[in-house]
Amino acid sequence: MNRRHVLKSALALPALAYGLSSTSAQAEPLYPSLRLFIPANPGGGWDGLGRAIEHVTRQAHLVGSVQVENVGGAGGTVGLPRFLAQYRSRPEGLMVAGSVMVGAAIANKSPAGVLDVAPVARLTEEVSVFVVPPESPLRTMQDLLARLKENPGAVSVAGGSAGGTEHITLGLILKALGRSAREASYVAYSGGGPALAAVLGGQVTAAISGISEFGEQVRAGRLRALATTGERRAGPDVPTLKEIGLDVALPTWRGVFCAPGLTAAQKAALVTLMERMHATPEWREALQQRGWDDAWLPGEAFGRFLAQEVASTTTVLTELGLV
Repeated sequence: MNRRHVLKSALALPALAYGLSSTSAQAEPLYPSLRLFIPANPGGGWDGLGRAIEHVTRQAHLVGSVQVENVGGAGGTVGLPRFLAQYRSRPEGLMVAGSVMVGAAIANKSPAGVLDVAPVARLTEEVSVFVVPPESPLRTMQDLLARLKENPGAVSVAGGSAGGTEHITLGLILKALGRSAREASYVAYSGGGPALAAVLGGQVTAAISGISEFGEQVRAGRLRALATTGERRAGPDVPTLKEIGLDVALPTWRGVFCAPGLTAAQKAALVTLMERMHATPEWREALQQRGWDDAWLPGEAFGRFLAQEVASTTTVLTELGLV
């Protein structure tokens, strides 16, 4: 080996060593194991978010392994007490929940709500969509609104838990039509999966849930989308409620929480985990694939948002006569 080759090899050694140590540092997970508690049945929006977190954190080598536990019922208020009891002071535990739990806890007069867990990060926002079976005589959202205005009790609408985002949306629509929210024939299910089964089976007139839960069936032609509840369309042929003259826009947000009893450092570590996940290309891909909007809001900022959300939801539910 000549002098030039020796010098090049010597210069390359530090870079090689640096590269190896950097790769090792990247491969070292922030959490050897993570436990995701989902207070909903498999197949719904919270479960979808939990599975996305599991996939991305493992793919990005942020965690070593992930265990997922589903406990459904009543907009998360069945599982919430269990999370509070079993995960207290456990720094590796996260609960997936969202805006549905806020309203469900109020409507069900639950002894526990989202303010009893510690906010880690708000992650996504999603528009909901009204759907009907393809053979339904209701061709447009205007057709559904006309039926609701004429006789709300005769128009069964499936959705998530009582008091949740979908229930509130239907109540606001009836109020805008000059009817009472109490007249609604709202059929509450434990999540988007059972509501999907109900509308596909012809058990209800229509259904409302997140676009990610109904989107596949809409694209396959097994459901017809009538309108979305957000500020944007869900495809070129699906208008928003605002576009057809109703001043109603109520998207659904979802995020993650930790149980009480954690130290400030342990909470900060979970926020860091979500920050690292949120920055990955895998997470951006998950958002795009599922039709979710990025609603990133970490830690204390998320906590302030929650306090305002609980207050405003209480006011709306009271005004609509749903509590």
